[in-house]
Amino acid sequence: MCRRWRCCWRRRGLPAGCWRPPMRRADPGLLALQVAVSKALHAADDGEACQYVRADGVAAAERLQLYRNSVRQTLVRALQLTYPAVARLVGDAFFTRCAQDQVAACPDDCAWLERYGASFGDFLAADPAAASVAYLADVARLEFLVNCARYADDVRPADFTALQAVPEACAGGLRFRPHPALGLLHAAAPVDAIRAAVLYGDDAALQALDPHAGPVWLLVSRGADGVDVRRLPEPAWRMVAALCGGARLDEAARWAPDDVSGLLATHLVLQDFIDFSFDTGAAPCNT
Repeated sequence: MCRRWRCCWRRRGLPAGCWRPPMRRADPGLLALQVAVSKALHAADDGEACQYVRADGVAAAERLQLYRNSVRQTLVRALQLTYPAVARLVGDAFFTRCAQDQVAACPDDCAWLERYGASFGDFLAADPAAASVAYLADVARLEFLVNCARYADDVRPADFTALQAVPEACAGGLRFRPHPALGLLHAAAPVDAIRAAVLYGDDAALQALDPHAGPVWLLVSRGADGVDVRRLPEPAWRMVAALCGGARLDEAARWAPDDVSGLLATHLVLQDFIDFSFDTGAAPCNT
């Protein structure tokens, strides 16, 4: 027994055998601590986290509130950087309100802020206050794809000259892996033109646009000059979408049977696809 504690115990007139060391709260495991702090930051549930926070001159609840405000402001700022065209279309006050509501409803679920806000387009589509701008949600979806393309990993494409060795009768079994920057969007309005006019501050072009002049079938990619948004004919877009979804070439070719070879060659040259594999169980492709 510690001499100091033993002396204090005896001064109280209690026998030494009755002494018990003070109980120490067990430290939480890392996962339990992370869950507690997450509840405090995203759900304002400080009850569990407070017991692990050292006050040090500032109450635990107040300290957690500081962190909570910082997290929310950071996520709102991340949405502002990802969705500049949306912010300009609706104005700062309306966008900030939407961003705050999005952060409250959907806390960050990704370690990269560049990927935060994937559901913001769906959030805007469900917001009655945004219903007057029918194309707003699709502008947001396009901006998210552009942002993802901007920060996607750099990948060196495979040597596609090896495709020359694949017999034509067996080409239908080919599968292609899309570049990480590749994104596809089908929108009811010409959101690519709307986004460009807004970001360039071209009010005349924006006023001249017909929001009902759709639909558009968009492919987002990243090249040597940066992120590119280009329109495709619907058959070509659907063929690329099928390939991106893991379909074999013979399955994807049903969407554009008249120009499979030409379309595929174009997308390989533009490095929309970075690798290929061969499905030996596929039916022959007669394209």
